[in-house]
Amino acid sequence: MSKTVAIIGGGIAGLETSIQLEKLGYDVTLYEKDKALGGHAGKWDRLFPNRRHATEVIDSLTSRIKDKVQINLAATVNQIKRENGSFLVEANGKSQKADAIVLTTGFELFPANKKEEYGYGIFENVITSAELESMFSSNGKPLMTNGNNPAKVAFIHCVGSRDEKVNRPYCSKVCCVTAVKQAIEVKEAIPTSDVYCFYMDLRMFGPGYEDLYKEAQVKGVNFIRGRLSETSEMEGGRVLIKAEDTLSSKPLKMTVDMVVLMVGMSPLPSTEKLLKDLEITPNNDGFVQVKDYHLEPTHTEADGVFVAGACTGPNNITDSVNAAHTAALEVHKYLTSE
Repeated sequence: MSKTVAIIGGGIAGLETSIQLEKLGYDVTLYEKDKALGGHAGKWDRLFPNRRHATEVIDSLTSRIKDKVQINLAATVNQIKRENGSFLVEANGKSQKADAIVLTTGFELFPANKKEEYGYGIFENVITSAELESMFSSNGKPLMTNGNNPAKVAFIHCVGSRDEKVNRPYCSKVCCVTAVKQAIEVKEAIPTSDVYCFYMDLRMFGPGYEDLYKEAQVKGVNFIRGRLSETSEMEGGRVLIKAEDTLSSKPLKMTVDMVVLMVGMSPLPSTEKLLKDLEITPNNDGFVQVKDYHLEPTHTEADGVFVAGACTGPNNITDSVNAAHTAALEVHKYLTSE
């Protein structure tokens, strides 16, 4: 009799874990709280570093899912409990048995309104990086609320990352490269625009990331090492930003048409409830604590419960796919050793 694995979360990690476990012969029950698969990647326009359309990746993954994966959309997992050596997963009022659990619940974007001094939700042309991606998807370019092209755009790095004041001391790993990618796209869509990136440190660690940074410089993106201190709205919806240029140690004022806040990754509150059910403690940053960061990065301290993707901390798509492969193999080893 085939054993069943429940996967909580239908983003990149959840999809890839499902594919690999199905190949190994398991029945898979995949739970996704939204009405569509893909997670945050499914809401993105193009991906770094090669600006491939995100839909290509999602479509490729979903096309590889076969009959042994039962997909439950708009399914919120309310409770997971142990019963006779297995698990009972309750979602939308129904319970299903599983022999192992893989948490691929992902993250939430940092709520930018917590940084009131940045003006999000107050000033109409202060938006998030996710909202800019939506503009690229629908319009092919950013637009001000009055429908005009922005002539001057400022990207603010590390919003909700590396910030003790909002209890987010960690780096979100992908914000720098996302800002550089989006800055290039703004310059390509509106060649006459002036584009500025206000950064703490540029952390361009991945393959092709440094090339993307050089491309941005060639295309005329301006990089200013400094942190935004406050914003205020000017006539016509323009935004006055105040910052410090930390290289010259001088204050800086600039009026722009649009401010883009590079929001970081935060722990998903609904994951915390599941961790309590499974008697797993979060790590210091509020994400899922893995058993051994170096040697068992997809195991948890709970027997039969595994993890993959950004529920363990900030990850990019490649990290999530690799973790999904590992998690599937570790589930297989666990279920065949019983």
